[in-house]
Amino acid sequence: MHNKAKKIILLLGDIIILYSTLYLTLLIRYWQLPSYQAWQNHLGPFSLIFIAWLLIFYISNLYNLHLAVNNAKFFGLTARSLIIAGLLSAAFFYLNPQISIAPKTNLVVYIIIFVVLFYLWRQLFNWILKSYLPKNNIAIIGLNNQVNELIRELKQKPHLGFKAAFIIDDKTLINDKDNQQTVIQPTLALADDDLPGQQKTYEEIPIIQSISQLKEKVVEKKVTTIILTSDPHQSAQLRSTLFACLPLKINYMRLPNFYENIIGKIPIEDISEMWFLENLTEGSKAWFDRFKRIYDIIFSFLILLLTAPFWPLIGLVIKLESKGPVFITMLRSGKNNKKFKMYKFRTMKEEGNKRTPTIKDDPRITKFGSLMRKTRIDEIPQVINILRGDMSFVGPRPERPELIAQLEKDLPFYRERMLVKPGLTGWDQISGEYHSPSLDDTLKKLQYDLFYIKNRSIYLDLSIILKTIATVLSKGGI
Repeated sequence: MHNKAKKIILLLGDIIILYSTLYLTLLIRYWQLPSYQAWQNHLGPFSLIFIAWLLIFYISNLYNLHLAVNNAKFFGLTARSLIIAGLLSAAFFYLNPQISIAPKTNLVVYIIIFVVLFYLWRQLFNWILKSYLPKNNIAIIGLNNQVNELIRELKQKPHLGFKAAFIIDDKTLINDKDNQQTVIQPTLALADDDLPGQQKTYEEIPIIQSISQLKEKVVEKKVTTIILTSDPHQSAQLRSTLFACLPLKINYMRLPNFYENIIGKIPIEDISEMWFLENLTEGSKAWFDRFKRIYDIIFSFLILLLTAPFWPLIGLVIKLESKGPVFITMLRSGKNNKKFKMYKFRTMKEEGNKRTPTIKDDPRITKFGSLMRKTRIDEIPQVINILRGDMSFVGPRPERPELIAQLEKDLPFYRERMLVKPGLTGWDQISGEYHSPSLDDTLKKLQYDLFYIKNRSIYLDLSIILKTIATVLSKGGI
């Protein structure tokens, strides 16, 4: 079952639970079947707050299949969401006294019943996914670091519906052009490697040593999808073996595409210039970029209008806490490497500040600066950059020109993150991971940035903005 279908089922189930809970609330509250009039009186007001509840659930990641499992993090997010939803509902009813119902007791009873039914429904959903929905058995040709990461992700998230049946780690594939080994990555350490005659495994997944066994194993393991870590153009043996599997109605996917769908980022080590030519059809994004510019202008102007009265107060606190200017300007590289000055409220002490990249728990950050960073208040002046067209609300984080020059030497395709305008927030910022300035973490940020550039859309932008709001409200910013 496709992940989008699972999310729709999850949403429909929540809607059914919301309205079923309302019916049970009226039944328990009045100890009789709800009359038509009572149901109608409650249906309208509660439908309005149901919309708000679903929105809160969404921005709290309760429809993210990677998190929608019954673990401690899920329970914590659910509890926080229900507290916010309950307080919002209480405020709605008491600010609208003209509503012809007395919701105080009903709302308390409703929340208690909903908590029980919601948890039971989510338990049932995950149990059905794990136990009864058929798994898509996949075979992987090649073994590298991305395969390793992918396998661990699938094992941790069985509700995604994929199971690795076997891996082919065949070193005999020959490159047609230069008679050298094809681009299958070096083999990782395998279990049982020093036990002759035993089946080699990786993360308890059987390792097949010859591509010639592919068709036989596909039938035996009932494989539906084959994941390719290398390009079939480079090996006649690989092409002919895959061709022989055509009658089995197998789906073929390149590792970068499957990895992207499961993990939400692009595997830099496994892509080439051809990946960009095949996937970044920038001409088809022209209408989206124009629409995005319109809402960038509208929203940035509204934010500027609403927050401007508070700027003098923020400036006063900054000045009282430490010496230095209220605003700082930083040179950044924008779309197509165009330089611009980015504006922020100052969050660091000026004394001895050499402007080196920020680290976790940086001692230069002031107390008020830490609060501003967590709530993203320090970035509000960037609405000026958005109005000027230097930035957008959503996009890769703007970077220093001197760092870009160095990172381009160390990381492949780093410049390609500048194909779009940098953003106030982005796919990387809502990933839930802290990324330091280290090369390894910068590579991860690049993976998320390329995912956004390839998949950017109105839906994805809205999703990022809503989840950023949730991050700000929970003071989860960095």
